[in-house]
Amino acid sequence: MSNSAKIIIVLTVITLFSGGVLALLDNFTAPKIKAHQEEVKNRALRAALPDNDRVQEVTKGDYRFYAAYRGDEMVALAFEASGGGYQSELRLMVGVTPDFSTITGAVILEQVETPGLGTKIQEDPANKENPGWFMGQFTGLRTEPEISYVKNEEPGNDHEVRAITGATISSKAVVNILNEHIKKAEAAWNE
Repeated sequence: MSNSAKIIIVLTVITLFSGGVLALLDNFTAPKIKAHQEEVKNRALRAALPDNDRVQEVTKGDYRFYAAYRGDEMVALAFEASGGGYQSELRLMVGVTPDFSTITGAVILEQVETPGLGTKIQEDPANKENPGWFMGQFTGLRTEPEISYVKNEEPGNDHEVRAITGATISSKAVVNILNEHIKKAEAAWNE
């Protein structure tokens, strides 16, 4: 047997073994990953929606809505929104009033922004009293006119948030994602 044939056989065995190990690991970890993602989504829904008796899932257009009810009255809707950040895709859970005029809550589901800068959109370690201050600004925020941000000053309007110093691009990305998806979600819901 030639050296080439031996190398091919050895590499084939290694490849088959490695593929088998990866398949076993995938079968073991996939349910745990799915359960974790479901837990993150449920936590985000609780944070984005006001107190409610039940949540009903409704798909319209490209959106999966989570309609929150108190008794027979719908009190809010939540949906996922995503878009580009500074260096990663940002995924948010957004809660709005039924008329889409006010945000009831917004939570980061997934982000991989620059550690220590862009990650402050989710948790700012420099603000010991309120590390989630940035996303907390969106609760109660008006969506008309469009949401905007200000730098190095306190917001003066009910549709403005304060951008994070040193992470303006990530701050702006969250604002842009919200503006884009609130309009699209409202159009999908009203169809």
